[in-house]
Amino acid sequence: MPLTGLRVVDLSRILAGPFATMMLGDMGAEVLKIERPGSGDDARGWGPPFVDGVSTYFLSVNRNKRSVTLDLKSEVGKDVLWQLIETADVVVSNFRVGVMDSLGFSFEQVAERAPRCVYGLINSYGRSGEQAQRLSFDVIIQAESGLMDLTGFADGKPTKVGVSIADEIAGLYLVQGILLALLERQQTGRGQLVEVALHDALLSMFTFQAQRYLSAGLLPQRMGNRHPSIVPYETFEAADGTIVVGVGNEDIWERFCAALGADHLLADESFARNPDRVANRERLEEELAAVFLGHPVAYWEERLGAAGVPCGRVRALNEVIERERHSDREMVVEVDGLAFLGVPIKLSSSPGRVRGRPPRLGEHTAAVLAELGHTEEEVAAWRDAGVI
Repeated sequence: MPLTGLRVVDLSRILAGPFATMMLGDMGAEVLKIERPGSGDDARGWGPPFVDGVSTYFLSVNRNKRSVTLDLKSEVGKDVLWQLIETADVVVSNFRVGVMDSLGFSFEQVAERAPRCVYGLINSYGRSGEQAQRLSFDVIIQAESGLMDLTGFADGKPTKVGVSIADEIAGLYLVQGILLALLERQQTGRGQLVEVALHDALLSMFTFQAQRYLSAGLLPQRMGNRHPSIVPYETFEAADGTIVVGVGNEDIWERFCAALGADHLLADESFARNPDRVANRERLEEELAAVFLGHPVAYWEERLGAAGVPCGRVRALNEVIERERHSDREMVVEVDGLAFLGVPIKLSSSPGRVRGRPPRLGEHTAAVLAELGHTEEEVAAWRDAGVI
């Protein structure tokens, strides 16, 4: 796998950091998850549901890792962590700003003692600025970034997205930044700080919505399933469910009208080009809504699909997952009797894979300490003292 031989010391917990380090582990990196003795990552208790006493929340982002328990407030814990960092290529943390400094493991301290180590840092609002010390979670970032205000229907309340999108996008960015820093290290021999703030990450996703405001002063509004710049590009109710269509250019518009048997729409100058359809959105949607109600979703999928019109059924997650179990995309895989989502990046010659289930708390502490040269007697004494 492409990251085989890379060692990652993972001090993160909950979602954003663990999501990032899981992706590194999926691609072959050795990920050492450092957890508090006795309790571990907070997400271990974020349930129900639980599997063998561990939350499915934790299971979702901690595969392909080894768990090591260390009390980082103890001298033994700090000494062992330094030993691990000095053998590592990457350190990842998502503690609140200032915590790693107080523990003695800031970027500056790590860079001095382990200069080749890339230091990945995820936080809420960045290390600097008036909001740096604010505590936050994904749902708060969704609100503060403007995403919640933009999500939902015009006559409804602001709504969060159904997944922890701020955490997950930040995790994706962190992986990208770490890989860039490792690439640059090949030239300089030194690591660097890779910082991703959840607020920055989510704000960057606004792309065309933000550009509408920056360039034209147009403030985005909640539009439900509508698109502000493309019509039709939304959901319609069929006779037995909901279908979504995307008419992204004029060629598709012509094929769309033909498949619907609605040639009169092509002859209507009000709908001639996409800007016209945007200007006359309500009238067009009213006509299309009546057409779609005449047949079930499967009928429209067949008709539109045959005509080369992008469309799809609104599906529940269980339906999607059960379909993927029988797909050759390997997006649902089973390891040690547990099913997981698969690896979405498909490499032709060195693919990543789900190699192992998430670890039990402290499952690998003794083995990792032995690899560092510590004796069984030392390990037993530290365990009795509660520092591992």
